[in-house]
Amino acid sequence: MNFKNLREYLSWLYYQYLLITGIYVLEPWEKSIFNSILFSAIAMVIYTSYVFVPIHVRLALEFFSKIIGSQPESTVALMN
Repeated sequence: MNFKNLREYLSWLYYQYLLITGIYVLEPWEKSIFNSILFSAIAMVIYTSYVFVPIHVRLALEFFSKIIGSQPESTVALMN
């Protein structure tokens, strides 16, 4: 893919973004405010997912392993 095709593809994606969100009818300063809020919200979701999802997955795995009744590794090691 050469540079011209990439540039055309990115401009097409941006045009689709404008059409889908309906911000093509806004003033330029309104577009910048809308984009700033949208990208800030997306950044916060990505950050909180990166920070908190692994913790919750670990806690859920510990919870379900206790329900199933599997023994922790330290207990198994002591029995051998």
